This record gives sequence, structure tokens and C-alpha cells, in this order.
Amino acid sequence: MVLENIANIRPSNIYQMAPKSYLSDLEIAQAAQLRHVREIAQKLGIHEDALELYGKFKAKLPLNLIDENRVKQNNLVLVTAITPTPAGEGKTTTSIGLTEGLNKIGKQATVVLREPSLGPVFGVKGGAAGGGYSQVVPMEDINLHFTGDFSAVEKANNLLSALIDNSIQNGAHNIDPRTIAWKRVMDMNDRALRNIVVGLGGKSGGVPREEGFNITAASEIMAILCLSKDLNDLKEKMGSIYVGDTYDRKAVYARDLNAHGAMAALMKDAIKPNLVQTLEGNPAIIHGGPFANIAQGTNSVIATKMGLTLSNYVVTEAGFGADLGAEKFLDIKCGYSGLSPKAIVLVATIRALKYHGGQPLEELKTPNPGALRNGLCNLEKHIENIKMYGLPGVVSINRFSADTPEELQIVIERCKELGVRVAVNEGWEFGGAGVQELAKEVVAAVESCTGPYRPVYDWNDSVEYKIEAVAKKIYGAGSVVFAPQAKSDIKRIERLGLGKSPICIAKTQSSFSDNPKLLGRPSGFELTVREIEIAAGAGFVVPILGEMLRMPGLPKVPSAEKIDIDEQGRISGLF
Repeated sequence: MVLENIANIRPSNIYQMAPKSYLSDLEIAQAAQLRHVREIAQKLGIHEDALELYGKFKAKLPLNLIDENRVKQNNLVLVTAITPTPAGEGKTTTSIGLTEGLNKIGKQATVVLREPSLGPVFGVKGGAAGGGYSQVVPMEDINLHFTGDFSAVEKANNLLSALIDNSIQNGAHNIDPRTIAWKRVMDMNDRALRNIVVGLGGKSGGVPREEGFNITAASEIMAILCLSKDLNDLKEKMGSIYVGDTYDRKAVYARDLNAHGAMAALMKDAIKPNLVQTLEGNPAIIHGGPFANIAQGTNSVIATKMGLTLSNYVVTEAGFGADLGAEKFLDIKCGYSGLSPKAIVLVATIRALKYHGGQPLEELKTPNPGALRNGLCNLEKHIENIKMYGLPGVVSINRFSADTPEELQIVIERCKELGVRVAVNEGWEFGGAGVQELAKEVVAAVESCTGPYRPVYDWNDSVEYKIEAVAKKIYGAGSVVFAPQAKSDIKRIERLGLGKSPICIAKTQSSFSDNPKLLGRPSGFELTVREIEIAAGAGFVVPILGEMLRMPGLPKVPSAEKIDIDEQGRISGLF
């Protein structure tokens, strides 16, 4: 609900919005009466003959449904958030709830999301299908394997790894093993695989060299999938993957190993977006899943354009805070696709703002207006950044039961002072009924949009300038230091003709800075670029700040220990 004065809510209104029950996300999803995916397709005007069915509730959509003219006519809404905290913010829940709310107020809307990775599902973060009464279903399938897209990405990635080692073994391309930049991947958090040695066991075991694994979401194949226009474009991009150098310093690409054809063949189904549904029976398209702290953090261009072809409104999200996912959405994805959101929704929670204001994690349910006011600086910086892109913003306060009327009012009033639209979002508890006011604010923001976004930098700028532009304008840094390895990497980037590529910065999601302990709105800090990886196939370079790792580890007590399945195949413990 949008609240002019939340303390004045009438008891009758509270009764009408009484909670259904506090079931777990999984219990809510398992109790849902799902519609056949054919019915969901009909809502989008898709004939059932066009569907590639994966059972009754999932389907692949053919790429020939995309109509670029209709894409330009419809409305794209990007959901992002303030700097994440251990308390959670709820971007996916907000994206799904907003879609339900838009449909409730008479707008044809589809949510377009990323696919969950098994790493977080079995690690600490849990699934990524929304929560409460704002979920996409079938929840278990979406969180566990889904339609096999991640598996295809993994296989294509590791096929190239196998061909690289085979080439070294046979001396076919004169590759210097010390220069190989490509790593194997798997969709699991496994710190033991970050740094390994392959090729042991004598001559028949290959040539020994240092290697390692990234998580599948960080694979360049995933980035390519999410930036490709079609299968031919995907194959061409795969051919441009930089492998390493020969002993005489000539660049070697995947196409030199004749790898890209077979790699693309493995991706022939994975390139097609997946159609499922929300709890309220509205369409949901889910495709691709790069993380935003180590990759570009957005779903595929294909899925977004599919949604915009078939719906008047498309709600999509970008991972982690707006300084990561939203920046990359706008400066990379929109740059390559021609897309431009007409509004940005910035998700905030009272408890996250109090955490940024210095309140300890274990005390966040305790009212603390002082800490809340101190933490508003984080929200304010993100609002400034949205305005920097020239787009209208809407702050969505994702409401929790411990939030007090006074605390909610503090945020609402500050947003009004800053001239930004604001609404309280209760989609987790009430589904679309609790998001109608946010939906109305978003429609008003969309209708107020006067033009396309303004990028933070020009791709033709130098690599150093582009990094400094994001660091200073978006993060609030005072200076940027390039470590010796990063300087060497920039020379290699220029040698390979990649200096005019956009940048995809890998940094902690927990702070505007490269230090996760700097909460709130740090400013004037020094950023250190440790190294810069090359993603020539995806079409960007990856500056790495701080101690970022592209293969996460499991926590002391991983979520996997709570997940189980009974003899009837019913899953428990998934969230």
C-alpha cells in the first residue's frame, strides 16, 4: 500500500488484507493449483503448436516469435535494489509481485527472470523463484535443473576445455599452457576446485598445468547466451572466445580449435527461453543466470525481447545492488541490444537500511529510527545514480512484519523530499493484491519517461577511463589504482583490439567500495583493480576488484543439509 500516513490505516482495511497463513515458500508453491502451460501461452497469444513442452508446466519458446517492432512499442521496467545485506531485500519477490499487481490493475504484464544456480540453492542464499505469495512455479523444478540450460552451458564450456588440453597434448596449435585464460565450470559451490593441477599421470594423462573451476553462472558461455541475438550469433560469439597465446604470442581463439560449432550444437535448446507461470497464473519467462558481482547479472536479451513482443509491460530484474546489476544492465546489455527501460524500481527494506545505519544484524527486528535515518544515505546514493541515467525511479519498500509505522513513514517522507515516487510493497504476504499501489506508481513513472537512458561512459573511451567513470560516478570512489597485473592486462586487451569493449566490473556486492565492511555511503575511497580478465566472445572485459572469487564456497552449515525427498518424490527443505 502507498501510505500517506501509515499510522491511519483503518482496522477494516487491515482485516481485508489479513495474512493467509505463514507457510514456507515451498509449502505455498506445493499447494498451488497450476495451470497447464498451454493456458499461460494463450494469454500471450502463442499457439500451442509453437510450444516445446517439458511436461505440463514448462515449455521452451521458439525464437521466431520475437518481433522487433513490438519490442520497441512496449514498456520495460527494471527492478534493482539498494546495496544488499545479510537480511535480504527481495528483488525477485518484488519483480513477481509487481507483475501480479500490474495484471490486477488491468495491464498485460509478464515477468522475465534469471534462472537459479544450484550453488546458492545448496549454499546459503537458497532458491531464486521469489517468496511467499509472489513466486514463480513449479518452484522445485525451477530451482533444481529446470530445463537443463545450466547443464548445456557447463557442457559447452567444458568441451572447449577438453579441446584446449587435447590441442596441447598433440601440439596442434602451439599453445603456450602458461597463457591459457579459460577455466572449467560446474554449477556448485566447491572451493576445493578453485585452483587445481590437470594433466597428471604421465604422458597418457596430458600435459600438466595449473587450472581451476569457476561456477557455471560465471562462465563466459553464460554471458554469451545472455547477449546473443540468435543461434548463429551465439556460435559466432563462441568462436571469438579468447583461449590464450601461442609461444610466439599470437592470440588463439575457440574458432582456431574448430570448437564453436560443436559448442553451439550443445546450446541448441538452451538458447530458447522458458515459459512458466506465477502463483496467480500470469506468464513468467525465465532464461539465463549470470551473477551480478562476477558477471553481468541479467537474463538474456532473447528472453527480454520475447517478453516485450508478447506483453505491454515486462518486469525484469538485475542482480544484487543497482551499482552492480543495474549498471551492467544499462551499460552492457542495453548497449548491445538497443533496449532501454522506461522506469527503474529500487527495492529497499527497513531492516536493510537499519543495517547500513549501524544496527547489528541480530537486532534488526527491533525498532530503531536513528539507525534507519543513518542508513538512508545508501538509498539516497542509489536514487542519485538512477537519476544519472535519466530514468524515472520508484522506491519499493518491501515490508516486513517487524517494520513500524514510524519507520515506514521516515522512508516515505525522505523519498518525497528527494522527489522520487515511493510505495510500500506487501507482495510477499498478499501477492498481487498487496502490490497494486506500487503497480500504479510504476505505470505513472513509465508514462513520465521522456527518452532513452544515458550511459555512464562511451565504449570508445579507454579501459582506464571507463573503469574510473563507473568507480567515481556510480560507486563514489575518490581514486582508482591499477595493480601491475591490471596494467599488463590492459596492454594485452589493447593488443587484442578489445579496448573499445564495455566493462563488467567484478566486486563485492556488500558495499559501494571494494571493501565489504564499508556500509552505508562511503565516499572518496581508493579502489584497486587487481587484474582484468578478457571475455572476447561476450564482448566485454572484466576488471576484478578486491578479493573477488568466481567459485564460491559452501557455508559451515549449507542449505543442502536441510533438503530431502520422500518416497513419493516430494521435496522438503527447499527455500
